[in-house]
Amino acid sequence: MAKRILIIDDEEHIRRVMRMTMEAAGHEAGEAADGYRGLEAFGDGSAWDAVLLDQKMPGMDGLETLRRMKERNPGARVIMVTAYASIELAVDAMKLGATDFVRKPMTPETLRNAVTAVLAKPVVFTPVTVEPTTQQPAAEIAPPISRLTLNGFRFWADPNAKEWQRREPGQCRFVVEHPDGRQQGMVAEITAEAVDFVERATHRRFPPESAFWTSLAERCLNAILWNEGRVPPGGKVTITAKDFDHDRVQMARLWED
Repeated sequence: MAKRILIIDDEEHIRRVMRMTMEAAGHEAGEAADGYRGLEAFGDGSAWDAVLLDQKMPGMDGLETLRRMKERNPGARVIMVTAYASIELAVDAMKLGATDFVRKPMTPETLRNAVTAVLAKPVVFTPVTVEPTTQQPAAEIAPPISRLTLNGFRFWADPNAKEWQRREPGQCRFVVEHPDGRQQGMVAEITAEAVDFVERATHRRFPPESAFWTSLAERCLNAILWNEGRVPPGGKVTITAKDFDHDRVQMARLWED
């Protein structure tokens, strides 16, 4: 029996390939080009047997789209699809209720198998829970929050970063742990050119010490470690206006400190 699959991805050619793959497998497929239109098509979820949801989309990203879908229909079967895979992203997606996780680029066979496996799972109406936060005692020092890439690198903000940033506001400092356990310092330098470019593009000014630049530096470092499998030469990466594509400009427009 044919199933109805909703495909949400901002890249038209990828939507087309996924739709053709689903139709070749005997399913019906619908398409949406971003998270907002995806939610509109999703409705209460009752018309769809599964959703293929891209993570990196302008405006509303995949995780936020997933969260809103689960609010409407906790039993929705949602497969997250991303080219920017990380352990952290997978954990966040699963916490929000994703049924499976597929990494781009995928073959038609991989996609068909993922959808077949998801459709075989019973619909379980489990409400999404948010873990309560507790305030730590002042005397207790929390361990650094780290990011882990799928190829074995881990990195976190340098514990002395805030003190350093007071002296060098244009630098974000990190500690990178290699897969073999070696650790080294890493610096992301925010150029005045980048700060000015973002202000011109968004009419918002983020000083170099803003959390926006720290978050962007983390994304840049994560991409380098994953794509290149090494720390940047000299342990330094410089963020300039050339590093801003449409998605990063959109991120700045929507950023909330």
